[in-house]
Amino acid sequence: MNSGSRRSPDSAARASLSARRRIAAVFAAGVTAPPAPRPKWLRRGRIDLVAALDVIIALIAFAATNSRLSNAHPPYASSIVILAVSLALCAPLAARSFFPLTAWVASALAMLWIGGGFAGVGTVPGGVLAYILCLYAVAVRCEAWVVTTTGVVTAVGGILIEGQPPTTAILVAAVPVLAGVVVRTRRGNTQRLAVQERRHEGERAVLEERQRIARELHDVVAHHMSVIAIQAEAAPYKTQDPPKELVESFVEIRASALSGLKELRRVLGVLRSDAPDTAPQPGLDDLEGLLESARSAGVTVTAGVSGTPRPLPAGVDLSAYRIVQEALSNAMRHSPGAAVQVKLYYGDAALVVEVRNDHCPPGTRTPAEPDGAPGEGDGHGIIGMRERATMLGGHLQAGPTEKGEFLVTAALPLGDGSAQDEP
Repeated sequence: MNSGSRRSPDSAARASLSARRRIAAVFAAGVTAPPAPRPKWLRRGRIDLVAALDVIIALIAFAATNSRLSNAHPPYASSIVILAVSLALCAPLAARSFFPLTAWVASALAMLWIGGGFAGVGTVPGGVLAYILCLYAVAVRCEAWVVTTTGVVTAVGGILIEGQPPTTAILVAAVPVLAGVVVRTRRGNTQRLAVQERRHEGERAVLEERQRIARELHDVVAHHMSVIAIQAEAAPYKTQDPPKELVESFVEIRASALSGLKELRRVLGVLRSDAPDTAPQPGLDDLEGLLESARSAGVTVTAGVSGTPRPLPAGVDLSAYRIVQEALSNAMRHSPGAAVQVKLYYGDAALVVEVRNDHCPPGTRTPAEPDGAPGEGDGHGIIGMRERATMLGGHLQAGPTEKGEFLVTAALPLGDGSAQDEP
């Protein structure tokens, strides 16, 4: 019993402290999440036009309220008191975009103050305007129970303190609350729609890149299938009097190769455009031309090779070239005039491609993974590079470094390192 009695005050104190902190947090902001962004036409860069307009309206209302109270000549209020009352009535309006519930509480207390201490003055339009706008901000930003509570308090206060008819008091409370709920719902729907559009755009970018990869690899695979068919047809003529079984085996190999080539063209032929590109697929042998093209566009590019260069599998050769091409395109697009380093590491098991840009634009971040909103970030180029690396069983990393650079690193497996290996 004694030990339980000792623990009880401590538990009660902790619960009380936790409750006070929650209450303080609610009155500081009263929001469940950051507010949905306002339409673009209500912002100019980092300037929120609504917040700026609130300050302007608050200043105008302050001047009008101070003038009205001064002209009323209340005998029990000095000019300092009138100035303080005017400030208390109108200042919450300037803070409603940042702390809506706090602004509403301050405005309500100011209205209570003027209702009790300045009963003979009558209605103060500036204070009423500030109160209604603060109530609207609460409806836009705060939790449902907070909005309901403020609306009920407004209606009851209008009836008991202001002496308004119930219909008028309920209408005064309902109009800003309903307007705020409507705006909040529309902004939330717009935000969710934008997220869905970004996700679909990212998925569409993945599909388009996979289609492009399939078209390119179709040419590579078709070439090798054709070589197999030709070699199988010519093999029996390389020896005199080949065994019948050997000739039949080569005939079957050739027939299988031609059948596979036919099916490949039937399946992947639909991916070709109306005007197919007849140029050969590029590879790392064409890398110098790509670097010269980037230099002519104003990018300072240096290249380096480590390890022992050797013939690569066609898929790896093509993908490595495309990854470097896309990384350079991103550098030219986002950091014109920047210095870029391209490095190739020929390892025993993989080819590592590294493209380092010495300038990372502010706010650059890696696109979200498929379970988020792909494509939301630096564009779809990284998505395409990642698809190429993944297709080969490798991986790709892209993002800012601690030195303020942007680094793209791709590891492309080589199999046993022979050029005959296919992805």
